[in-house]
Amino acid sequence: MKHTEYVYLTPMPVRIWHWLNAFGIVTLTITGINIRFPDVLNIFGTYKSAIVLHNTAGIVVSISYTLWLLYYMFVAGTLAKLYIPTMNDIKTGIIRQAFFYFFQYFKGGPNPHHGTPDNKFNPMQKAAYLVIMLVLLPLVIISGIILMYVAPLREIIMVIGGIKTLVSIHFLIACCFTAFLFVHIYLATLGHTPLAYFKPMWDGWEKVEHAHGDPHGDAHGSSHDKAPDNDHAVKSAASIGAA
Repeated sequence: MKHTEYVYLTPMPVRIWHWLNAFGIVTLTITGINIRFPDVLNIFGTYKSAIVLHNTAGIVVSISYTLWLLYYMFVAGTLAKLYIPTMNDIKTGIIRQAFFYFFQYFKGGPNPHHGTPDNKFNPMQKAAYLVIMLVLLPLVIISGIILMYVAPLREIIMVIGGIKTLVSIHFLIACCFTAFLFVHIYLATLGHTPLAYFKPMWDGWEKVEHAHGDPHGDAHGSSHDKAPDNDHAVKSAASIGAA
């Protein structure tokens, strides 16, 4: 037998940030392709319009990222715990999770990671998000800001290696983000149903199904149980706190 419980995994500020950032990244990707290859893609009327929209989206993403960083550092206080892999993650966790994604999942095997508010991400996610959120995103923001103010920041551009080098760096990092976007969407479909991991990004609640007597549960249970009632939701949220 299986029983279902609901974990309040994603608080509202994080959900708002997630979708705002997602919209911003998609906008930056499309406008960036338009700017880089105007003869291939031109859907914004003029080249200048694509640049203006690209810069606007970049400012929104930069502000959003700053708020995200401040939230996890000073409000939630869980930046290191959530986004930096532990030694166990590095030694065995990443390999175990990769084995699940590439082999066990297709045989109906259980996910070795079970998210909690204090440990939301599996070892592979931690490693990926560490690079994406704490290395590549700051670099693409900084390089983008410099490209917006070429004249006053000319000396910094020369130190980097010139405008062509800076543009190439910015473009290559953007390619990494585009690749990550597709991988991110694909991996998000690997729940017990294709939309199981999308739901917590809308309402915050993730459904966890356990085999009877097994506290860790099975990642591939059925998905037609009733949603938690209000009393259970309030008790669960109070017991686990903010993510």
